[in-house]
Amino acid sequence: MKRHQIIYDTDPGVDDAMALLFLAAHPDVALRGVTTVFGNGTLATTTRNALHLTEHFAAGTPVFAGAAGPLAGTPRPPVSWIHGDDAMGDIAARQPPSRQVETRPAHRFIIDAVRAEPGTIALIAVGPLTNLARALHEAPDIAGLVKAVYVMGGAFGFHGMGGNVTPCAEANILCDPDAADRVFGAGWPVTLIGLDVTQRTLMMQEDLAHLRDAAGAAGRFIWDATRIYQHFHQRSAGFAGIYVHDSSAVACCVAPELYTVRRGPVRVVCEGLAIGQTIQKPLASPVPAPAWDDRPPQDVCVDVDVAGFLALYRRVLVGNRRHAVD
Repeated sequence: MKRHQIIYDTDPGVDDAMALLFLAAHPDVALRGVTTVFGNGTLATTTRNALHLTEHFAAGTPVFAGAAGPLAGTPRPPVSWIHGDDAMGDIAARQPPSRQVETRPAHRFIIDAVRAEPGTIALIAVGPLTNLARALHEAPDIAGLVKAVYVMGGAFGFHGMGGNVTPCAEANILCDPDAADRVFGAGWPVTLIGLDVTQRTLMMQEDLAHLRDAAGAAGRFIWDATRIYQHFHQRSAGFAGIYVHDSSAVACCVAPELYTVRRGPVRVVCEGLAIGQTIQKPLASPVPAPAWDDRPPQDVCVDVDVAGFLALYRRVLVGNRRHAVD
């Protein structure tokens, strides 16, 4: 059995697609299923993208459609100016996927898979956390059965990082803050890979060009899909490259030595001006904080070996012959 048995919860998304290709190419990862959620596009769009990606780069991986909106309220509009109208870079017209989505809803698949193999499966969630919150609500026992949960989300103020949608809120958390607060308060081991490290992890144009030239069909797909995404970063952040958000969650799972973490319970602000803000009480803090103190400690990434991440991503994508050779 491969070391990492993964369910990937995602809203593809350019950076989600890059992370899925990373998972599919990694020799120690068994991708057990992809669950989709609203976010970078509507649920119909993200599910169609997941079907396309698995058909071409992760053959045989089942796709399960999940939540079309948050636990409360209405979904935020898709961010077409970042990911494109199709949420995957508006690359050349794609044939409709020949595969069909599975009949079970995403949260039910998560429950069934985790119960069938307790202590084996890790969840990597890189979109709004609605599917995970629904699974917890229906089956609270799964918190004790999941091996680990890795969440790309949040911003905790390290290295001067604030939010990327509001001054204090990161996009995935803001899309469903109630779900995020429930997920972080459950008794399973969560590691948050937030903007504090993902916006320090830059993949420059020359890195993307190297993948295009050396990683076969996967590398060319990444290059094509990131053209709009890179243009957004050029305009918004002033550099010729991209932040590597979702693939950082994969790297934290397969190579945790690349990340430094701080431990302590995490809360999410669920209303008001600071809605979506993620706040950790460090375990070392002696100050009583009743809203935090009855919750389990979780890990928040506070630093990253950027060069180590880039070398890992390049090595996995280029070194996998199934992706490097047409």
